[in-house]
Amino acid sequence: MLNRKPSQAFAKFSAIATLTLAPFFCVEAATFTFTAIPDADESQLRTRFEKVATYLEQQLGVDVNYVPVKSYSAAVTAFRNNQVQLAWFGGLSGVQARKLVKDSQAIAQGYEDQFFKSYIIAHQSTGLTASKDFPNINGTTFTFGSKGSTSGRLMPQYFIEQHLHKSPKQAFKRVGFSGDHSRTIAQVQSGAYQIGAVNYKVWEKELSEGKIDTSKVSVIWETPTYPDYQWTIRSDVDAKYGDGFIQKVKTTLLEMDNPDLLKSFPRSSFVEATNADYQPVEDVAKQIGLID
Repeated sequence: MLNRKPSQAFAKFSAIATLTLAPFFCVEAATFTFTAIPDADESQLRTRFEKVATYLEQQLGVDVNYVPVKSYSAAVTAFRNNQVQLAWFGGLSGVQARKLVKDSQAIAQGYEDQFFKSYIIAHQSTGLTASKDFPNINGTTFTFGSKGSTSGRLMPQYFIEQHLHKSPKQAFKRVGFSGDHSRTIAQVQSGAYQIGAVNYKVWEKELSEGKIDTSKVSVIWETPTYPDYQWTIRSDVDAKYGDGFIQKVKTTLLEMDNPDLLKSFPRSSFVEATNADYQPVEDVAKQIGLID
């Protein structure tokens, strides 16, 4: 946070050190800590989530720290270990985290997350263009995003297997995992991979910011919709921060209406979410073998 007293700055540093160096420690109960899956460039994440931390701190009346993580699995681990009490997860990472922390709850999702989708993008050298029919991408090189991404791996892999009747390893000459959606776009745009799967929100945001050269890379197919990102909170938060704190966090997220904050996600608003909303994600993950 900006302009913190020395003791608050030290508490923030301690929380980050705890997360990166000592996974078995827990953050102090006085500081409410959250993280987010690293689905885009790290500098973008810091900018947007430090703003969210400021908003939460003002509304909740407690010190709030955003702690960045290096991978989707690190976000799940931090939640499991109580290094963070709240997390902005993707559909799959949220399912994984709630399985590890009994009675944890999905409490809010972006309005758009009720009907999220992925884009399949292609380098211009493939000659492929946009179509409602699934494209003939057999034998190409293909990159997903993170291995734990719902929109960059889970759902695209599911639809690939449904349409091609092959696993990605069987269908493509080479399969990669870029790590995040921004890198996926960059790798396909450069021709490092011919085809990629990307979160449609990241694509549209980077397109609006002039970061995508559509003469080199374009969308050739979009998936059917599915539930995706959500805020998930640990079940023991009320015991640490007082009765009704979970509801207070939920209300604070649902009432977030600052256009600048919402644009940073980017979402038009937040709406209620429940664990049951993500059963389709869990079912698909089981079907393709990503969770037991």
